[in-house]
Amino acid sequence: MPQPRKQFGQHWLQSEKALSSIVAAAELKKTSPDTVGDRVLEIGPGTGVLTRQLLPQADSVVAVEIDRDLCELLIRKLGKIDNFLLLQEDFLTVDLPAMLAPLPEFQNPNKVVANIPYNITGPIIEKLLGTIACPAENPFESIVLLVQKEVALRLNAKPGSTNFGALTVRVQYLADCDFICDVSAKAFQPVPKVDSAVIRLRPRSFQPAANDLRFFETLLKLGFGSKRKMLRNNLQSLIDRDRLSQLLEILGANPQSRAEDLSVEQWVLLSNQLVVDS
Repeated sequence: MPQPRKQFGQHWLQSEKALSSIVAAAELKKTSPDTVGDRVLEIGPGTGVLTRQLLPQADSVVAVEIDRDLCELLIRKLGKIDNFLLLQEDFLTVDLPAMLAPLPEFQNPNKVVANIPYNITGPIIEKLLGTIACPAENPFESIVLLVQKEVALRLNAKPGSTNFGALTVRVQYLADCDFICDVSAKAFQPVPKVDSAVIRLRPRSFQPAANDLRFFETLLKLGFGSKRKMLRNNLQSLIDRDRLSQLLEILGANPQSRAEDLSVEQWVLLSNQLVVDS
């Protein structure tokens, strides 16, 4: 077993219960006379414990691993399996469609299932979902990730919660988020300093849609700039305080609301009204 490398944020998941929960959340299927099967993208397969459970349940698995030593291990363990493809690449920079273009049986993965490195969780989610201003052109059907529990709580937070932030709004605008289960730090080797959780993202179009996506992103950045301050203070460079209080009342929100008090829909409607006012 290779030694985990701190630079890649490596911790080996060893809990069969957690592995089963991840795979179950992906709701995988193989091609049959009545069903089109799933093609899975796995980011950071590590030693292949999750990969082994994915392969029998999907038409194909494309695994992207940056660590050369782990790639050698994966080739020895799984290299002869027909529906497995290993790419020794940095997921954040790899052009996956170009890499898969000569391999029709692995093209266009429709689901992501992964235990991702926690130190690059944000960039990975952004590459998978895109941004509010530039959503993913061909979104995945579902994205099941094992992430730091703190991040899972933020992604799945409800308005009014201390976990509700700009990241919550950005992700929930692009996808439905389900909290699947907790995963204790003791499920890993070496044991990390934080607990984890499994989440599932289902990309979709949000309704009502934001009319000016770039302005919406700017509004969120300003609104959540100082979470302890009321919106009328954070947004005073964009809108008169009295007008903002009026709009918040129309939206059913308290004029003294802070950023985390507004739902994603209220943020969208506020953004659209400010665009009209301008």
